[in-house]
Formats: sequence, C-alpha cells, structure tokens
Amino acid sequence: MTAHYDRPNTAARGLNTVIRVLAEWGIGVAGNRALRVRGRTSGMMRRVVVNVLRVDGVDYLVSPRGNTQWSRNARAAGTVELGPRWQRRTATVTEVPDEVKPELLRLYLQRWYWEVKGHAAGLTPQSSAEELRAAAPLIPVFALGR
Repeated sequence: MTAHYDRPNTAARGLNTVIRVLAEWGIGVAGNRALRVRGRTSGMMRRVVVNVLRVDGVDYLVSPRGNTQWSRNARAAGTVELGPRWQRRTATVTEVPDEVKPELLRLYLQRWYWEVKGHAAGLTPQSSAEELRAAAPLIPVFALGR
C-alpha cells in the first residue's frame, strides 16, 4: 500500500457532495452509489459517492484518487454500507491484491475515465499492461461481499 492520495479541491468536493446527496436519494449518475463507512478514528459514519464496477458477478470499489479517507476507513472497518437511504445494504470489503488490479483498472477506466481523468495515477483507457501494473499499488481496489 502506498500513501498516494490525489486530494480533491474545493470545487470537486462541492460537486461530489451534490452527487452524493442525489445518490443517497436513489438518483445515481452513471452507476454511482452512496457509500457509508465508519471512520477509523471518530467512529462516526462517513459518506461519499463511489462507482461500483461489476465484473463476472462481483462488485468492486475502486479508489482512483489513491489512498483516500474512505478507502482507509473501509480497510480498517472491513465493511461498508451501499445504496440509497431506504435500501442500504452492508457489504464486507476485501482488498484486491496488486496482481489482480490491472484488468479491473482497465475496465474501470473504460467506463468512468470521463469522470476520473487526471486523478487515476496518470492512467487512461489506452494505458498499457505495464502502466496498469505499475499503477496498481497506488490505487486501492476492494471486492464487495455479502
């Protein structure tokens, strides 16, 4: 694990808040969902919006900005809550090993590059296998369980 974290600026945080509130009310944009995770220090539930990538029946959370607060909290808590307020589900999170990440990152970028461009460790949908492997330690990826 690395300390890489592309911190969002004030404008990005504001936009993320609007998108998160919509997701909490069940209005998702391009597959995003509201996520709640217990803070590792405060113990309070923290809220963020994430894109859920489904591959072969398994849901994944990718943190394109790197070792974000929500990814550190998810790692520590071992569980997250996903979905709108009236139908949240609790899911376990298991961090994906770096050697499995390149294909997941490629699929994630093919779907959401327009949204995360400039924040995914310099990756693009056209990134080579070597570039994806090199960036894998910088980008946390979690598999969701029931």
